[in-house]
Amino acid sequence: MSAQVEKQYNFMGHRRLAMGVSLAFVILSVVGLFVKGLNLGIDFTGGTIIELSYQEPADVDNIRDALQVSGFDEAVVQNFGSAEDVLIRIAPRDGVNSAQISNMAMDGLRDNHSDGFELRRVEFVGPQVGDELTEDGALSVIYALIGILIYVALRFEFRFSIGSVAALVHDVVITLGVFAWTQAQFDLTVLAALLAVIGYSLNDTIVVFDRVRENFRTVRDGTPEEVTNLAVNQMLARTLMTSLTTLLVLIALFVLGGEIIHNFALALIVGVVVGTYSSTFVASSIALALGVSKEDLMKPVKEGADATAQEEELNRIFLEQEAEREARDAAKQSKRKK
Repeated sequence: MSAQVEKQYNFMGHRRLAMGVSLAFVILSVVGLFVKGLNLGIDFTGGTIIELSYQEPADVDNIRDALQVSGFDEAVVQNFGSAEDVLIRIAPRDGVNSAQISNMAMDGLRDNHSDGFELRRVEFVGPQVGDELTEDGALSVIYALIGILIYVALRFEFRFSIGSVAALVHDVVITLGVFAWTQAQFDLTVLAALLAVIGYSLNDTIVVFDRVRENFRTVRDGTPEEVTNLAVNQMLARTLMTSLTTLLVLIALFVLGGEIIHNFALALIVGVVVGTYSSTFVASSIALALGVSKEDLMKPVKEGADATAQEEELNRIFLEQEAEREARDAAKQSKRKK
């Protein structure tokens, strides 16, 4: 084989073990979703929205602590428009109407929070709105996966499209499983993070698939497993560098970003880690399991040609592509010398 890297790790040689680990995590995640379910935020469940106005910049952490003392542990507190305006979102409670919830919250703030404030408005978001958001959110993920399936099938080959979509489903299910087992609140910001994870993982997978396709066309010898393993190794430095730099930012957001984006950052951290793993093992492994080969990615030969003619045509295409690659390499070297 040509176009070797200095040191190769046998990723594809361990793909069966990796697929077993992935399957175990997916099953564990599905069990968590059915047994514990997601801890849906007010965006999906409905609830009470309270807007307060302060004369001075409000201490959001102090307000949140006061509400927790009053029994509103899941209340979402954030600035609204300015540092003096605060928006509080409280999930519904069985047998308690919106007016009673707002009165309980106001009493708790007056007892445990000394700063003066003015009540601007109280609104109730009904469960019908929550149901619509839940349905629209699920449909947005499904539509994204269908679009990705079509895109990859047209750009590469249908086996690659199945592998890429399977990897994306793998990433989304495991990320949802983490939220189910930890019972971290799942709201619209986490849904946005899931869509971002799909885009991130897809980009990583497309880069690897692009190199796999190039290697299938330029590497003369080697089984599909060896060619795919070479491609994964060639893109390993790029994959790790992208993932690590992204994780540095996300960890900073998770630790220092505050309560509002805490779960958003958590979803992205889990998604980036799982997405890096799936683009290395899951997507390529599924494509190999489905039987992708060099002939699937080469230009089609004449219909009806016998095996000898097909082999000669593939050799001709290979030599043309190899000559083009050598010409590009020579051009790059001449530019460097200048």
